[in-house]
Amino acid sequence: MVFGFLKSAHDAHTLGLNHVGQLIQECGYQAVIATMKEAKALDFIDRPGSWPILRDWIISHRITHLGLSYRLDPHQGLELFQRLIYSLDHDPLLSSSRGSKIKKLFFAGLPPACELVNNKFGRRVITFQGDESPRETLLRLGIPERFIPRAIKEGAVYDEIRLDFGTKLINQEKHLNLKPFPSLSYPEFGTRQDHLLKRLEAARQAGRLPLFRAHGGPYLPEREKALSLFSEWLKKLASTGWLDIVSIGSSQLSQSHFGQPWDDLPNGGGVPYNSELELKAIWEDAQPMLVRAYSATNRIPQVAQILEKSLNMAWHALSLWWFNQLDGRGPLSLREGLSQHWETIKYIASVNKPYEANTPHHFAFRGSDDLTYVVSTYLAAKAAKQLGVKYLVIQNMLNTPRSTWGVRDLIKGRTLLRLLKDLAGPEFRLIYQPRAGIDYFSPDLTKARAQLAAVTALMQDMEPNNPHSPEIIHVVSYSEAQFLATPDIINESIQITRAALQSYPQFREREGLREFILHPTIQEQTEEFYLEARRYIEEMEKTIPRLYSPEGFYKIFDQGYFPVPYLWGKREVFRRAVNWNTRLVDGGIFVVDERGRPMSLAQRIARIKSISSLTGD
Repeated sequence: MVFGFLKSAHDAHTLGLNHVGQLIQECGYQAVIATMKEAKALDFIDRPGSWPILRDWIISHRITHLGLSYRLDPHQGLELFQRLIYSLDHDPLLSSSRGSKIKKLFFAGLPPACELVNNKFGRRVITFQGDESPRETLLRLGIPERFIPRAIKEGAVYDEIRLDFGTKLINQEKHLNLKPFPSLSYPEFGTRQDHLLKRLEAARQAGRLPLFRAHGGPYLPEREKALSLFSEWLKKLASTGWLDIVSIGSSQLSQSHFGQPWDDLPNGGGVPYNSELELKAIWEDAQPMLVRAYSATNRIPQVAQILEKSLNMAWHALSLWWFNQLDGRGPLSLREGLSQHWETIKYIASVNKPYEANTPHHFAFRGSDDLTYVVSTYLAAKAAKQLGVKYLVIQNMLNTPRSTWGVRDLIKGRTLLRLLKDLAGPEFRLIYQPRAGIDYFSPDLTKARAQLAAVTALMQDMEPNNPHSPEIIHVVSYSEAQFLATPDIINESIQITRAALQSYPQFREREGLREFILHPTIQEQTEEFYLEARRYIEEMEKTIPRLYSPEGFYKIFDQGYFPVPYLWGKREVFRRAVNWNTRLVDGGIFVVDERGRPMSLAQRIARIKSISSLTGD
């Protein structure tokens, strides 16, 4: 069996395909992921010359099991899959009437797309909605049980126990009995002088930490209607009292073309604000919640000042290496983006607002390893401290990629917190804010509710001896895999999170999980990972001149210190960053050698230096 997987060039979801491919390889089979060349040929499969590209790819790799992943519009996904199967059936070399080389067909997509494919093709095609466990995925692909490694089957026991906790909590409907906390009371509450630190302190004194933050916003094609509906949503969220901090789901045009004519530019979804007046109206509708919005992707310092003036931002978040030409999310080059981010961080410090380095999970989305995750956050935090920032919001995205084991999240998260605590002091306060992964939730809404409770339990296990951790939870709504969350779903998601926070400590003691999460093996692995991260940081500080500067951060990326093997844009420019292999090993993501074995830090540094010496850097 040789597995081949295709996707559209328009679909940015690459992480899942690559990790399924790695699971297959761990079972001893070959998996081939199509490149951009095949993806573009698939999108224009009816054009002359496109099908031969796909046919040659199938034949040259001897593919016997072929799959398409399409997580965008369901009807477009069905149409694309139909065209692919039509081309297969009418090709003299591949058609089923001539003993097709393709023995099995797979389709992965959103539930409506899978339903359309099932109705059209029946048993001929096996569909995947995205909530399958690694073992279930492999079995449905046709991998015999005896070839599935023991580690894959047994490594997620901790995750299964937490999911069982979540399932029972949802079945008992404990969350539905909760009521919102009474409003906090301090002089600046809900005014233009309010501040995240004041709200955290008031919540601490009232015994009602953590604060809850959620991302929200409708999508409608007509701008005025979208803003009007968002106004209604904000008023409902404010009046019901569950949510403390609302993050505006900003339109991509609001980020890239704020204050400019949009004309016929396509709006990629989100809240389409385009003036200071509209931002001020959003702030008023949201009171007494704290408010924040995404940073711009162009004229970043100027827009940050407007957002601060109009919204009294709860905190500002910048992604540093991202939201530019690298990921297609903005018009700036990497150098231009870093330079503008530096100026913006100086401004954030000048107005005494917290700053979030919205960085590590964007590396993870492009295939980076766990070491890159924690070290990139540390570097971003140290740069901010040097620029005068006094408050750092640490967003830690768990379950990323979805196949990550909870135990590995504990090791990674605890290492991250320890690294950042090395920077902490009276002039640099840390505020921990965990969240579920973007790709974590099942499209089955009942299961997704249980998953939300399960990931909340993981958040409590990160620092089990700290009663004030976490101080903020970014509540990702359970409907994430199906549709945008409405105010009712956001509120219910907070109810589930609160119910889990209340119920899990007792469950943890009863099940003996406290001993498990503090087991010496986990402690030893965390210590080893921390020391490895410190050595990597020290190597960069020794090697890169003026490391904590825009040019220093550019060189880190350019020289390959942070591998991004799944990066699609600017691959030729940043060859040293993309020419690495990473894979899932024992529930975590590691840089591996040509044989698929994790590389030591010494091997990794030696490779970077070897390539740099050849290029004269």
